[in-house]
Amino acid sequence: MKKMILRLCFASLAVFIAFLCLGMNSRQDRDDPSFLTLDRIFVEREFSTERFGRVQWLDDGTGYVTLEPSRVSDRGRDMVKVNPASGQREVLISADRFVPPGSSDPMAIQDYSWSQDGKKLLIFTNTQRVWRRNTRGDYWVLDLASGKLLRLGGDAEPSTLMFAKFSPAGDRVAYVVKKNIYVENLKTGRIQPLTFDGSETIINGTSDWTYEEEFGIRDGFRWSPDGRHIAFWNLDSSGVGEFRMINNTDTLYPQIITFRHAKVGTTNSACRIGVVDSNGGEPVWFDPSKGNSRENYIARMEWAGPGEIVFQWLNRLQNTDLVILGDILTGEIRTILTEKDKAWVDVQDINWIDEDQSFLWLSERDGWQHLYRVDRATGQARLLTPGDFDVLAISSVDDKNGWVYFMACPDNPTQRFLYRARLDGKAKIERVTPKQEGGSHNYQISSDARWAIHTWSSFSDPPRTEIVVLPEHRSVRMLASNDELRNKLNNLARGEPEFFRVDIGDVELDGWMMKPPNFDAQKKYPLLFYIYGEPAGSTVRDSWGGRNYLWYLMLNQKGYIIASLDNRGTNVPRGRAWRKSIYRQVGILACKDQAAALRQMLKDRPYIDPERIGIWGWSGGGQMSLNMIFRYPELYSTAMAIAFVSDQRLYDTIYQERYMGLPDDNKEGYTNGSPITHAHRLEGNLLIVHGTADDNVHYQSFERLVNELIKHNKHFTMMSYPNRTHGISERENTTRHLFNLLTRYLLENMPPDSPKS
Repeated sequence: MKKMILRLCFASLAVFIAFLCLGMNSRQDRDDPSFLTLDRIFVEREFSTERFGRVQWLDDGTGYVTLEPSRVSDRGRDMVKVNPASGQREVLISADRFVPPGSSDPMAIQDYSWSQDGKKLLIFTNTQRVWRRNTRGDYWVLDLASGKLLRLGGDAEPSTLMFAKFSPAGDRVAYVVKKNIYVENLKTGRIQPLTFDGSETIINGTSDWTYEEEFGIRDGFRWSPDGRHIAFWNLDSSGVGEFRMINNTDTLYPQIITFRHAKVGTTNSACRIGVVDSNGGEPVWFDPSKGNSRENYIARMEWAGPGEIVFQWLNRLQNTDLVILGDILTGEIRTILTEKDKAWVDVQDINWIDEDQSFLWLSERDGWQHLYRVDRATGQARLLTPGDFDVLAISSVDDKNGWVYFMACPDNPTQRFLYRARLDGKAKIERVTPKQEGGSHNYQISSDARWAIHTWSSFSDPPRTEIVVLPEHRSVRMLASNDELRNKLNNLARGEPEFFRVDIGDVELDGWMMKPPNFDAQKKYPLLFYIYGEPAGSTVRDSWGGRNYLWYLMLNQKGYIIASLDNRGTNVPRGRAWRKSIYRQVGILACKDQAAALRQMLKDRPYIDPERIGIWGWSGGGQMSLNMIFRYPELYSTAMAIAFVSDQRLYDTIYQERYMGLPDDNKEGYTNGSPITHAHRLEGNLLIVHGTADDNVHYQSFERLVNELIKHNKHFTMMSYPNRTHGISERENTTRHLFNLLTRYLLENMPPDSPKS
């Protein structure tokens, strides 16, 4: 007993001395410009990235439009046209023309769009968030010839309009107010309602929470090419469970926030597509489910010419996607393409070519995600990008000259490059990004595919943005170099990041590692993993990491190794088998991969201290962090889990059922994949963090895990952020506070041997 007490005293003394040293060095770090502090990263924002502002390419290819600070005033922004070749700037609309009647200040422009004839501008301002991404606000139309500003919506309440769009002729604007669609005549001011049943449960022209979050449907209506009709989503959310959150901080008495949210295995909204005359009338309805639309989804809808719409209909398991054409006069439908998979299919956008007689389609039908050209009449699909590699996304379609530009990375799944292929499939694909360039690249391509705004970066090198000429990729002008930031980074104490692969037997996993600046392979270092591990994303990318990279670098300087691994099932370009291997076993296969990789790393890298292995993640990564420390207590000593799902049955239908199947058909998978099942096995240090206003991963998930840990008498640390959502970023000082919490928890529970190794 005395020996045990003595060991505890020595351990406590060691921790005290370590913290004394850490405290001394933290003061030294503030005076040493080569070392980072939380304040330098999160408060002073000394290392903020220079970004090139949002632009819109003009349809005629003559330039792009952007907003810039007013040239004649310290208020508002001018709308400027830029010639891509010369860089010459022309003020199209000065800031003083954005001053609404009765005000002396220009409007704060959140978004804007042009009429097709370029004579009118639609301005979105005074915005308020609805859910995570949807916003509502006020819309104004500026007539460029007269200078007149018209506020849309008549006597509608402020900040209640959504998704306003010009008609093709530019003489009318359609928008959504309180779940109904309206068309406003810009000449007469007449406002024509097109739907009348919008209510608490009936949604027209937009979407419910789950459709918005998982299918990305926000602006839920489309003008026909001739302006005679509008097609729209109609959802009936009656019967969908109501979720409630409590705002305890903003008023004397708590406010209850209520919204409908379909959790795994429960009732979905019923969904159908309607087409209505833009002057009013009865809609023609399209519902292939024949009355069972709560067990199906309509994930995409567009016009396929003046008289037909095209939409994608999925079954509830999301393993069958039908591309369907609908005749707006007769209501008749026909399926032109069927996409199936034993696991799930990913919804794809349709790109029409050849005067709408064909379209481009991404499919994994041959084991890799490739581009196909599909004939509208026959549904016959022709492969355009053969080879053992994945096409990630279509960047641009140059129908006139017969090319499609797309992103891919055949030789390195951690990087991203631009390629192109012939639309007739008669030539080999070409890499457009210069071969000598590595890292990750992104392109915003003009409508004529002649120009592109090109941004590229690597893991430890911040982004550069330039104008290039395509397809030769000739650089014309730098738009944002980040040279100042690069110089600051080069003056910091830092080592070179390492990208590597670890062999776990069945497969090799990609990973990256950041080591302390004065790394010594003869020493032992604590290792912190950053993890996501779910099908919706990945963490091992050779691209600028921004805030997280700087925080990891600060931890490096304190003596930590930071690493990340992409297990099987993560959304990386390594083929269908890689991605779909996780089907029905989210939180199971991924954990096995991560644990096997760590064991191999401990064999290969003796400088990793096996007694000081930590892991952290957010959302799906929070769930994975919990699973790892619960399921493998012999490997992980510390975990920090943020905004996590503790029980997969608490998450929404579309996401969780896509990857896990229905809960009644996969009870074992849902149980074994959920961290709460394994909470009784906790042995190490655990920090859990959640925002109480998280409408995505509900605070309910946090509280249920807390109860389970208490039930098994487990010690843990918890932090709740009042009225913060899934990103835990709202309100003053939140982000700085959160990362200070994470840093202190690491230092207290997994301290390095010395602050500056």
